[in-house]
Amino acid sequence: MTLRVLRLSSTPHCIAVGVAAGAASSATPFLGLHIILAVGVAYLLSGNLIAAALATAIANPLTIPFILTGTYEAGVAVLGVESHQTLSGHEIIDMLGHLEFSHLWEPVLKPMLVGAIPLALTSAIVFYTLAYVAARMFQQRRQARRLLRTPAFQSSDKS
Repeated sequence: MTLRVLRLSSTPHCIAVGVAAGAASSATPFLGLHIILAVGVAYLLSGNLIAAALATAIANPLTIPFILTGTYEAGVAVLGVESHQTLSGHEIIDMLGHLEFSHLWEPVLKPMLVGAIPLALTSAIVFYTLAYVAARMFQQRRQARRLLRTPAFQSSDKS
């Protein structure tokens, strides 16, 4: 996936904005809506839509329990709520499948939505920086290889 993103024909900034949008949406509890959210944000910020969609792979079956737990714990900390229990990602998924929205709002969903904000912003900043540097380096190396292959450069090199 990383190489596919770096090979996109966009500026490093556009690629990085797309990756940041995908990473930020992946750090939210909106399971099933990550791609739609990422592409929408990337579109609004003139980022690369393909990079945004590909970067949502950060949220996968291995990472989703950690993301859900992280958003919940961050939300509890930000809201200053006394939590009577520590919930794992798997427990949150079970609760979402068995309870009504009204029973989940105050104890689970509200902290998760509030906690998603700092996690999404942090993810966006970190992944923007990494993607920008990586895309710029990749494109500079590709340009240097192309220059070495051009006939004008090869003939002046022989002189």
